[in-house]
Amino acid sequence: MPADVVPASRKLGREDAAALARKASTVIVAKGKKVAEYKVKGEPADAVVDAMLGPTGNLRAPTLRAGKTLLVGFDRAQYEKVLL
Repeated sequence: MPADVVPASRKLGREDAAALARKASTVIVAKGKKVAEYKVKGEPADAVVDAMLGPTGNLRAPTLRAGKTLLVGFDRAQYEKVLL
């Protein structure tokens, strides 16, 4: 059961993405068939936050935090690896 659900009508931007990344040690971003994994220590690099945002400048969906791992976008293999 998710601890926090944000409706799609609420747009999350750059600052929201950076705040989520600060709470993670690993950020995994899936864009189509491409998957990138970033290690985060303290303030996330601009490249990490940029990867988390879609073409409109909003946080890509779905976004899920599992412990210290943040999954952005959907890649079945990554979800299975992190959640199972």
